[in-house]
Amino acid sequence: MRRLLSAACTAALLVAGLTVLPAATAHAAADGQNLGGRYDATRTNVTFRVFSAHATRITVSVYAAASGQQEKASYVLTRDAADIWSTTVSVATLRAAGVPGTIFYGYRAWGPNWPYDPAWTKGSQTGFGTDVDAAGNRFNPNKLLLDPYAREISHDTAIPDATATDYSTGPARRAADTGAIAPKGIVIAPDTTGTGTKPTRPFKDDVTYEVNLRGLTRNDPGIPAGVRGTYAGAALKAGYLSSLGITAVEFLPLQETQNDGNDTNPTSTSGDNYWGYQTLNFFAPDRRYSSDKSPGGPTREFKAMVKAFHDAGIKVFVDVVYNHTAEGGRVDPGDKTAYHLFSWRGLDNPTYYSLTSDRQGEIDVTGLRHTFNTANPTAQNLIVDSVAYWKDSLGVDGFRFDLATVLGNTCQHGCFSYSRTDPATALNRLTAEMPARPGGGGDGVDWIAEPWAIGTGTYQVGNLPPGWSEWNGIFRDTLRADQNQMGVATVTPGELATRFAGSSDLYADDGRKPWNSIDIMVVHDGLTLKDLYSCNGKNNDQAWPYGPSDGGSDDNRSWDQGNVAADQRKAARNGLAFLMLSAGTPLITGGDETLRGMQCNNNPYNVDSSANWLNWSPSTEQTNFQKYTQRLIAFRKAHAALRPLNFYAAGDGNGNGLGQLDWFTPGATTPDSAYWANGENHALAWRYDGTELGDPAAAIYVGYNGWSGDVTFTLPAPPAGKSWYRVTDTSAWAEGPDQVAVPGSETALGGQGSTYVLHGRAVLLLIAK
Repeated sequence: MRRLLSAACTAALLVAGLTVLPAATAHAAADGQNLGGRYDATRTNVTFRVFSAHATRITVSVYAAASGQQEKASYVLTRDAADIWSTTVSVATLRAAGVPGTIFYGYRAWGPNWPYDPAWTKGSQTGFGTDVDAAGNRFNPNKLLLDPYAREISHDTAIPDATATDYSTGPARRAADTGAIAPKGIVIAPDTTGTGTKPTRPFKDDVTYEVNLRGLTRNDPGIPAGVRGTYAGAALKAGYLSSLGITAVEFLPLQETQNDGNDTNPTSTSGDNYWGYQTLNFFAPDRRYSSDKSPGGPTREFKAMVKAFHDAGIKVFVDVVYNHTAEGGRVDPGDKTAYHLFSWRGLDNPTYYSLTSDRQGEIDVTGLRHTFNTANPTAQNLIVDSVAYWKDSLGVDGFRFDLATVLGNTCQHGCFSYSRTDPATALNRLTAEMPARPGGGGDGVDWIAEPWAIGTGTYQVGNLPPGWSEWNGIFRDTLRADQNQMGVATVTPGELATRFAGSSDLYADDGRKPWNSIDIMVVHDGLTLKDLYSCNGKNNDQAWPYGPSDGGSDDNRSWDQGNVAADQRKAARNGLAFLMLSAGTPLITGGDETLRGMQCNNNPYNVDSSANWLNWSPSTEQTNFQKYTQRLIAFRKAHAALRPLNFYAAGDGNGNGLGQLDWFTPGATTPDSAYWANGENHALAWRYDGTELGDPAAAIYVGYNGWSGDVTFTLPAPPAGKSWYRVTDTSAWAEGPDQVAVPGSETALGGQGSTYVLHGRAVLLLIAK
């Protein structure tokens, strides 16, 4: 996600008022309370249902158009014992009221801070008491509110209406009516389009490709112009991703978000939202990504895309943002009364947001000046219902949770308190109600966490509950430091070995497995793979099309390799080799296979430009790297020793003289404790016993030389009757389209005692044949 690394975002959180919650009722079927605007089975009636525990009056307004018009009619909702407000209106009544086709709708709500007065009219302050009361209520009937359970929405609040501040409360805009400009829910009929057969592949066997959906095809001349940057366009890339060896595509957020303004002013860099981490609705597929924008069109097109990937054997993962919303924090940091009301805040602020102890402000562990109240059972229901809908109705196979530790919060207001074990957290509810995919494969959900947020108690790498896999930031930081910070950072061979072998120190203690470590070198949120080895730091304040962007981490552990292009490419090959030859589950970022660069911009969340879209006209060097990537992925997929179900066992399990995983110094001796702990040792080798690990190769050997100069590696014993053969050497001398040998063309090197001179900062990969 976009991070605003300011002092305000990292201020110490209030710790008073801890509230421990009871476990919420399980209801993993998508929306068992039938919330939202829904047709009945015969499409004769529409029922509107919305939750609010604190409102005193709610009406639903219906519109004949998405914007630019006033409502055709309004209807008062009735509250039940479960705080569900509802009304049923016949379609005939709506037609008679002047809604001839698509039904657009939104809510207006009154509450203790603004009691209903019959004399109230749109744009007036009649009945107003205060913008926020002592309980944290922020009701304002002048703001038309989007249904949190709408299945599609008309548009987002960033359209060029020139009055976006009308969504604000506070003295300046309190009376501004948003009915004509606000996004509306769309009543759509249930869609029965299929999404194909979901892959049941074990997560350990996946290679995931993280990409922005628009950027995947926006600049692709091989895609019809009318569908570039859309779900339909992405569907046409299933074949390419399959040929690359990708088994799971992980899209940046696809739920409706604040990004319509990009299309109305495509060269603007002010406030554009390219990545999509400002969610407006947790159910609606983002219509900006749909070539079919008719009611129901985004849903149908999204499902057709999912089917195309499923037909190619590729899982579809979606990056989801439940830790904050597009409503944001204070509009004016100095005015506690001025907040935007789009949806949740105007319906029930204390239910949907974590507030300060005095209920006048909002807790911030996201860097966006507010935090979704994931500890509240109703807010949790919304999260669970949303995920279940995307899983069951839209066909999604897995989810990557932005700032996932926020979903481990155990208190509502006045504090943040993370728990791994509390069954009432959103993290544990999700896996309890929708179980994780078994390690050996089968039906289930692939649960993926970004295991940190911003602020005290939010960094939880290795401390997510069972059932969750994690972006392993320690894997990333350790290997980046070893590659790029020699003489500055100290990395021991023992630390390297732990990361290569699946990070048992992080995951074994709670019963998780090596594949629960999602090994990353780069992701969307940071430097690209090319830039990691071409930049000495971030450079975000640059001209379009590469910027300018704000924010971004200062801890990049990057280095330009002395500004030598061949060495930069070699370092990138090493980074990819670390991913494909380690026991965790690898994730690469879209475009890394062709060395896409952003000229050192490490936070281009706002850059919707050709520079940030994938390049489909690569140079020879880029094509060579693409082939290197393809063949290294193929090697990983062909060798089970690299994809263990469990952590490697000690000892020689089958008596052939080889351990499942043996470690070596360059001299082929077993490292002693002094070698393991010495950060001045920059070379390490290891051997997998393929015969114990179900691998077609009798053994696999990897040598890593982190020094700048040559190191001679003495090769250990291969299995009896076998010799070592070179699959790849990442050194510059071997660069070209065949840097990774195709099976059967590997170069013979000899057996035990043979030596190999590995050049500086390079990786060697051998198999025993």
